[in-house]
Amino acid sequence: MAMPPGGHSPGFERLCEEARTRIREVDAAEASRLALEPGTFLVDVREESEWAASHARGAIHLSKGVIERDVEARIPDFDARILCYCGGGYRSALAVESLQRMGYRNAWSVAGGWRAWTAAGLPVVQG
Repeated sequence: MAMPPGGHSPGFERLCEEARTRIREVDAAEASRLALEPGTFLVDVREESEWAASHARGAIHLSKGVIERDVEARIPDFDARILCYCGGGYRSALAVESLQRMGYRNAWSVAGGWRAWTAAGLPVVQG
């Protein structure tokens, strides 16, 4: 099956849109500001290769594939503010939904993800 022009299958997009109805989102500029506050974690949920190439300054890496397994060791406070981003806001929406189901009460997805972050000229670290 060929991927549609946007690169995401219809089922994946539907799943993400449904998740967005159950989570909170924040824009990239606000996420950048909030990430400076104590007790806030900016979490890159992209793949290791994406993280290695470049990522938001101050972010930690917990890819979508392992976040549920590893988050409690990295962020044991279930009230901590967690701001997740991915490439375009799809995987981060799914990650935030999982975090909420695990009991994290202040998890947010960065709307537009990495693309929105870089388009806004926010600080990055090059691999």
